[in-house]
Amino acid sequence: MKTMLEEIMHKLKANLDEERFKHSLGVMKTAVKLAKHHKADIKKAEIAGLLHDCAKCMDSVSQLKIAENFGILQDDIMRRERAIIHGPVGAILAKRDYGISDEEILNAIRIHTTGDVNMSLLEKIIFLSDLIEPGRAFPGVDELRVKAFKDLDEAMVHAFDMTIMHVLNKGSLLHPKTVSARNYILMEKESEGKS
Repeated sequence: MKTMLEEIMHKLKANLDEERFKHSLGVMKTAVKLAKHHKADIKKAEIAGLLHDCAKCMDSVSQLKIAENFGILQDDIMRRERAIIHGPVGAILAKRDYGISDEEILNAIRIHTTGDVNMSLLEKIIFLSDLIEPGRAFPGVDELRVKAFKDLDEAMVHAFDMTIMHVLNKGSLLHPKTVSARNYILMEKESEGKS
């Protein structure tokens, strides 16, 4: 009899291309390592890491249709920047198609493309694991990998800075949640320093 994780993997492999499936395995393994290191729920990190991109290989018309049917297209930026919609759509698919009911896992999948204010430990782990898994190779990724195991919030700010610069350099629209998430962490760190 297959475990839940094996069933998810089998189904996911059929819905993703080979490169995306390999990336998802890398995110899962990285999330598990970060969860162990930062004393987060390892099982939740494993499932969220594996499923974070479960909607990524859907065509954008199908993604938009699901988003509209479930009322999750909250803004025009998400309509226009298709690269970020797979997070919220992925949370729907994780629940509907993979049987995930844990809200913390679903939320980690939902916001892994934009971030959000007051992110949970699991949400931060999935956001960072997506960027630092072993298959990723971009300027600054090694520094980000080191920071992720030293100080999660410092790594998040660094990741947001890199993401914002990447989006600006592409001339794409920047989602306000990304800016808000970055600012929230900086203000939290500032207020901790004062107390």
